[in-house]
Amino acid sequence: MNNYSYKIQIGREKSRCRYGQSATRVADNGFKCAHCHGWVNTESGLSGVQNRNHCPYCLWSRHMDLYSAGDRLSACKSPMEPIGLTVKATSKKYGSCQGELMLIHFCTECKTLSINRIAADDDLKTALAVFEDEFQMDAYMRSRLEAAGIVALTSADSAIVRARLFGHAPNLAEILFLASVASSFITQDD
Repeated sequence: MNNYSYKIQIGREKSRCRYGQSATRVADNGFKCAHCHGWVNTESGLSGVQNRNHCPYCLWSRHMDLYSAGDRLSACKSPMEPIGLTVKATSKKYGSCQGELMLIHFCTECKTLSINRIAADDDLKTALAVFEDEFQMDAYMRSRLEAAGIVALTSADSAIVRARLFGHAPNLAEILFLASVASSFITQDD
């Protein structure tokens, strides 16, 4: 067993036995994050995604896929930093931000860009922090994203991001009401 994946035995494959290969298959059950070293479970029932390769705590990924999601053909295997958020391109006719919210990752070794689905068990506050850090992105990285056809969300998309992450976008009346409730609790304690 290595530090990257925990493997369990599932069964036998008769065809492999005929050719002198190992008779047991293994399934990936999780991995240790290369960035924060937390344990990441890859069960799709927990995360809601089929091909988990990013940590739900720090949102860093590992460069696993080469041509398509889940192919696991990349030889790089280096950590990938979350650098921003985008929306998945769709053919919907009702506005430009109608697609699924996605993480933008940048490989620390080979400088490849990729997008990954936000999983159900991802830390949403960390995703919001990644989005807000994106505002300080340099011109070089923005041009790399543009060349790759990835449209990073901007501060103008803040309401959409908050609504997708936390369920709704508060309007001004809600903000004022919550502020008044909070101030009444503070004055009651005095």
